[in-house]
Amino acid sequence: MRVHENLVETREGGVATLRVDREEALGALSKSMVTALGDYLRDLRGCRDVRVLVLTGTGRGFIAGADIGEYHGVTQAEFDAYQRMSRAVFEELEQLPQPTIAAVNGYALGGGFEVALCCDLIIASEAARFGLPEVKLGLLPGGGGTQRLSRAIGIRATKELVMTGRIMRADEADRHRLLHKVTPVDELVPAAMELAGRLATAAPLAVREAKRLIDDGVQQALGAALTSEQAVLSRLYATADAAEGIEAFVAKREPRFTGNLPD
Repeated sequence: MRVHENLVETREGGVATLRVDREEALGALSKSMVTALGDYLRDLRGCRDVRVLVLTGTGRGFIAGADIGEYHGVTQAEFDAYQRMSRAVFEELEQLPQPTIAAVNGYALGGGFEVALCCDLIIASEAARFGLPEVKLGLLPGGGGTQRLSRAIGIRATKELVMTGRIMRADEADRHRLLHKVTPVDELVPAAMELAGRLATAAPLAVREAKRLIDDGVQQALGAALTSEQAVLSRLYATADAAEGIEAFVAKREPRFTGNLPD
């Protein structure tokens, strides 16, 4: 199903895969693509049938940043409005309740790198390239690149990448512990789908709460985060999924999780 001329979705077994289909532009994000992505993510938020989202690209590009041609000739107000809209969409992705996987097949530059940083896990092919080259345009990242990357790999490594605009290979990104794994090009999508399948078959309420707890907890004092952790555990114990998981363990069978909330 096409959710936009350049965005194609497929669903199977609780996993939605959204592929950026703009090979001639290396997946560069136009304004209309960002708008459609935001609409798609808001719809997906309440979809219980989708337990995992995989994002990937086409050909040599994952997402090679924004469509810079669309910046040409726009007013300051129009430029600022677009940046605010992009930030809101990226935050929609980051805050999606379902776990997200970026399967980076090629160039993830600028906004494309920022999209990957908004995902919970990143798998990259050996052909993947990461960078924030906005300084070469006299600009800086505006979709969270300076902030999410520094939180992921540290301040000094981020300063070097942002201030030089240098592009790094997948093996270097892996050394920075940005990636779940690096695969040969033809094994990227199968590896992403295998990981997505494992997430999709786990207890969905527990997976969603784990994602939220970890994201929220790193912004909190340890004591407050630990209190939140125990409160969530208590709520989960009251769910049908917890009863099913314990029963299945005792009976030595595979659990059948539904993700239903208690009444």
